[in-house]
Amino acid sequence: MSALTRLLPARADLARMLHRPRTDLVAGLTVAVVALPLALGFGVSSGLGAAAGLATAIVAGALAALFGGSNLQVSGPTGAMTVVLVPIVHRYGPGGVLTVGLIAGVFLVALAVMRAGRYVRYVPAPVVEGFTVGIAAVIFLQQVPAALGVEASGGEKVTVAAWQAVVGFARTPHWAALGLALGVAAVMLIGARWRPTIPFSLLAVATATLATALSGLSVGTIGALPATLPAPTLGFLEPAAVPGLLTSALAVAALAALESLLSATVADGMSVGQRHDPDRELFGQGIANLVTPLFGGVPATAAIARTAVNVRAGAQSRLASLTHAATLAVIMFAAAPLVAHIPLAALAGVLLATAVRMVEVGSLAALARSTRSDAVIMALTAAATLALDLVAAVGIGLVLACILAIRRIARATTLETVPLDVTDHQDEEAALLREHIVAYRLEGPLFFAAAHRFLLDLSEVADVRVVILRMSRVLTIDGTGATVLRDAVERLERRGIAVYLSGLRPGHDRAVAAIGILPRLTAQGRVFPDTPHAIAAARAYLQGEGSKHTLVAAGAPVTAEPR
Repeated sequence: MSALTRLLPARADLARMLHRPRTDLVAGLTVAVVALPLALGFGVSSGLGAAAGLATAIVAGALAALFGGSNLQVSGPTGAMTVVLVPIVHRYGPGGVLTVGLIAGVFLVALAVMRAGRYVRYVPAPVVEGFTVGIAAVIFLQQVPAALGVEASGGEKVTVAAWQAVVGFARTPHWAALGLALGVAAVMLIGARWRPTIPFSLLAVATATLATALSGLSVGTIGALPATLPAPTLGFLEPAAVPGLLTSALAVAALAALESLLSATVADGMSVGQRHDPDRELFGQGIANLVTPLFGGVPATAAIARTAVNVRAGAQSRLASLTHAATLAVIMFAAAPLVAHIPLAALAGVLLATAVRMVEVGSLAALARSTRSDAVIMALTAAATLALDLVAAVGIGLVLACILAIRRIARATTLETVPLDVTDHQDEEAALLREHIVAYRLEGPLFFAAAHRFLLDLSEVADVRVVILRMSRVLTIDGTGATVLRDAVERLERRGIAVYLSGLRPGHDRAVAAIGILPRLTAQGRVFPDTPHAIAAARAYLQGEGSKHTLVAAGAPVTAEPR
């Protein structure tokens, strides 16, 4: 019973919701405005219709907020999940999709009970980035028929369907649909750079809808929506079809787990003092996917884009996500007739812009510059996502990352004879600790399998004002290791702790420089060739600072030993 009790909502969750309710209510309203066109668009793209997308955002959004492991997550239909669902709709119909969601919910709850959430941290950054690029490409191609005003061919391969749509458009151009789609996408992309806080997606869709109604343009619309959620039912479930759907359900569960836990990690990094429970997050997503199909909703997962909006809007607790779901429910009840007139091309424009914004060029370029193997992993994962399916792509990326990591470790491992260190450093260490300075020596490879342990351990340091990271014994650094090193430095600095690097090897500075941390620390005068110089600089820094701050820091690296 204790295994299940630890996954249920706690009294602390309610206390946090009551702490700053006004801020959370405003954040929830903001997210709902952004989420409405996305929920409708992803519902249409999944093949079950806009009503299914809206029901998913309402039901899954509320349940995942209540039972999930993050205070900041916003869940609902997502582009990544839509990519998986389209082939299922073609093979098994809408009932098959609902059954798959139900079974996936069972799998997710089982993963939570087995405490499997911790293992997602071992997915390396190049796999995640390649996976994201592949999803963005698939979402973009999925919208081509609607953007061109051409009926989709019904094929499972998005590249083929997109090409056939282009050929159909060439025969019979439909300029009104194309203009609406490109106009909405342009407004979103330009507006996001100009005023990121304004919900340009909703404004653009509303303007496109009004323009269509006033001008009488002949374009397809969403059509009638129900004004309430349907009564829950299991009428879609056919026990005889369940064995054939198990593989698809496993793929959906794997994607929901991966995307939700990655989104929670992103939310933690964007906030101060937040830390999600991965097993509770799996449990919350499992409950959401168990219940949502009963109301006609598609399988759901946490949405990185909406979660980011939630954090930027100042959310502090689950109340913001609950407000988002409640607001969408009010819109369904009160404005369903208006929503029915939204042009499908306008929703296609929203998703085209969403696909473009999913690709973070700076992050891709940094990983591509860090090491050649990271660039290869990222490119192959993206290609596999586009050509095969998401779960297969992640599997290919992980296998390739493991092979290259083992190869890298084999090349980096050396046998070196060194003289024994007979000096007693205990007195020096005690003196440093009294000055609130601590130095950690990193040994071995700092790559994707060890990097997250390094970050978690380093987040436990207390009563420290300066941390010196001794890098001379680090054997290798990959893109993930460099990224986590940056995150560790930024977390410590947010807590007011100064970070110094010493002994960084010439062969490692490329990966560290690519993610931006090395130039900044160098400009601040916090990178040194050896530890004695770093200690001297740290003491000078503290003398200059005086006793203005008493700060709490966060933990020690993987194989680190205080020296």
